[in-house]
Amino acid sequence: MVPPSIVSTGEVGSLHELSVVIEVVRTVEEFARENGVTRIDKLVLQIGELSSMIPQYIEDCFPCAVDGTSMVDTKLEIEILPGNGRCRSCGAMFNLVANKGICPECGVKDAEVISGKEFMIKEIVAC
Repeated sequence: MVPPSIVSTGEVGSLHELSVVIEVVRTVEEFARENGVTRIDKLVLQIGELSSMIPQYIEDCFPCAVDGTSMVDTKLEIEILPGNGRCRSCGAMFNLVANKGICPECGVKDAEVISGKEFMIKEIVAC
């Protein structure tokens, strides 16, 4: 349960991210139970640059999501995955964010997204 003060004061970036992080915590706790793990030292998440998840909000939400759980002392690490695309005109691969969607080779703004929409658990480090 989210404390009302957190929702009303805006201490947590977004309820969307909070609900996602709470689900991640449930998933990790279930994994730990199924595998006889009693303590999770570190959780590593991968978030794509083009994902709807905002890494800072995920970090801000994490303490609330783990409060009262077996993961209260777990460290969170976030890896950002690049938002890459392939130009439909010339085939060049490039970072969509850094180039604002415009192909640096031919100047066309028509790319297929190749990577960067991911949001996943990469690693669970148990003690």
